[in-house]
Amino acid sequence: MTTLTATVYKSTGSWYLTKDEQGTTWKARIKGVFKNDDISSTNPIAVGDFVEMEVENEAEKVSTIYTIKDRINYVARQSPHTRHRHHIVASNLDQSLLIATLKDPRTSLGFIDRFLVACEAYHVPAIILFNKKDTWRKKEEIQFAEWKEIYETIGYQVLATSIHQQEAIEEVKAILAHKTTLLSGHSGVGKSSLLNVLFPEMKLRTGEVSGWSGKGLHTTTFAEMHDLPFGGRVIDTPGVREFGLVDIERGELAQYFPEMRNLMNDCQFNNCQHMNEPGCAIKAAVQEGGISSDRFYSYMNIRESIRENDWE
Repeated sequence: MTTLTATVYKSTGSWYLTKDEQGTTWKARIKGVFKNDDISSTNPIAVGDFVEMEVENEAEKVSTIYTIKDRINYVARQSPHTRHRHHIVASNLDQSLLIATLKDPRTSLGFIDRFLVACEAYHVPAIILFNKKDTWRKKEEIQFAEWKEIYETIGYQVLATSIHQQEAIEEVKAILAHKTTLLSGHSGVGKSSLLNVLFPEMKLRTGEVSGWSGKGLHTTTFAEMHDLPFGGRVIDTPGVREFGLVDIERGELAQYFPEMRNLMNDCQFNNCQHMNEPGCAIKAAVQEGGISSDRFYSYMNIRESIRENDWE
């Protein structure tokens, strides 16, 4: 039996599209039951996984996946259907690019922070790209400057662009080149528009924004990886309205806020939760302006949403 090493490019339920080391595309299905990293996941195989396959039909390029190689990393969110299970968004990533918008639809700071926490937890560097700059007025320009300062101060790269007008597109291409990048964000923020710029031949349907809700309409159903013409890969994901965190306990949440992680050892108590304890270095930094009050508010909201023992 001929065996191949391949990368998963698309998941459509029970079938997967993979590409072997020679660049040949195969249609594959899984053999047996997979369980990786002791994760209770709704999708045992994710886009970006490196797999071993057996050839079933050479002529029709059909194969069977029998092994998943160890993942370098991955990003997971709470399953939209089962709260107690993970959904692995993508694996083996060099970085993530969160596309956000300040209007039509508006991406909240809380959503951004949840995404960043997930990236910190799974060791995936994150970049924030604010799109639709051409629609901004003074209000949005001021808000962008404030958020840019917040995130750049703690080490995140922040960019502004108008994908529609192809502003700063060369800078975005330079960020994506020769890396595997996860693209994420609400529906309607411009992920499909960016892909249409990067891959003009794809002619993806771009999402409209619902007038009554101000929220984007879904244009991507399954995660899918694409090879960039200038080197590298991007993984397009379905637009998400909420980013449910998984497998993160309240007591460890502050570790995933870089500005808090740097001060945790200065707290009076080793088990400080940074809420009402005396001698808390993080609370002191918030009061003194060293930590953004908006970020600390996100920390409190996320902490409140985490149910202890939820994943045991």
